Amino acid sequence: MPQQQWDRVPIDAQSVDAPLSQSAIFLVVTVKDNPTALEQACSALDGIDDLIKTVGFRDLSGRLSCVVGIGHLAWNRIAPDRQPTQLRPFARIEGPVHVAPATPGDLLFHIRAERADLCFEFERLLLDSLGTSVTVIDEVSGFRYFDSRDLLGFVDGTANPTGVDLPASALIGDEDPDFAGGSYVVVQKYQHDLNAWKAIPTHVQEAIIGRTKIDNVEIDDDDAPRKSHKSLATIVDADGNECDILRDNMPFGQPGRQEFGTYFIGYARHLWVIEEMLRRMYVGDPVGSYDRLLDVSTPLTGTTFFAPARPALQRVIGAALARLAPKISQE
Repeated sequence: MPQQQWDRVPIDAQSVDAPLSQSAIFLVVTVKDNPTALEQACSALDGIDDLIKTVGFRDLSGRLSCVVGIGHLAWNRIAPDRQPTQLRPFARIEGPVHVAPATPGDLLFHIRAERADLCFEFERLLLDSLGTSVTVIDEVSGFRYFDSRDLLGFVDGTANPTGVDLPASALIGDEDPDFAGGSYVVVQKYQHDLNAWKAIPTHVQEAIIGRTKIDNVEIDDDDAPRKSHKSLATIVDADGNECDILRDNMPFGQPGRQEFGTYFIGYARHLWVIEEMLRRMYVGDPVGSYDRLLDVSTPLTGTTFFAPARPALQRVIGAALARLAPKISQE
């Protein structure tokens, strides 16, 4: 996309394009089904900027940020009159062997910083402000692992767009002007069977991933009988153009509990790109030739959100609070 088309995108796109951080917390909650709870949740969202400043001021070099994503059902409650054109719930995917489940989630908070304590303190104060209005569905603390590797030992996020390609891949443009600068977000929590993975010879692991393990060199598997994770996750549109997404995956785990995983989070300008990527992984291309990484990586969650640009988020939340005020006063 020509650079000049992005001159009209709001400058503050909710930190979607913030640099990859050393620490992160992924927090997914549902909002209780009553006006008082919705009003309290919206008030907390209205105060996100101030909360970032309050915590982040302790160490500006810590680069604290938080992206807020809103799910389809919650969006209908918060802004029933207008929603992003592609926003829809995560659809369960049933492949020949593996299933991608769909799990609840009204709000996503993608909290990032160079220091784990900044993420922790921000989440603590955020949950205080949300109070009893929400139920925590999932909470994952992620960390950057050596040279951006996952716990399987491979570099993760190599294919991320950079420079002018980043907003063109991750942020909505003129196709939905009311929500320009926003992004569709899909999250999945994967748990790895590291013992099963370690039993696989390195050259087979490399064929499954599509890259060499030590030096991260891409492997050409176009003529291979079984496509790699890298090839299945490469999406091309009807005109032959490769469609990218922005990933900010993080490893997580507790060795004492034998918990090892990757939290997948993908930001996309077009939701169908992530949906097609996941369909190819689980169903296969050709059908049946699913992503062999799934034999050792089990998805536990799957939820779709929309992260509006900050000005749009402020407009939506402000309108919701004004609409909810009379209902609260009548209770």
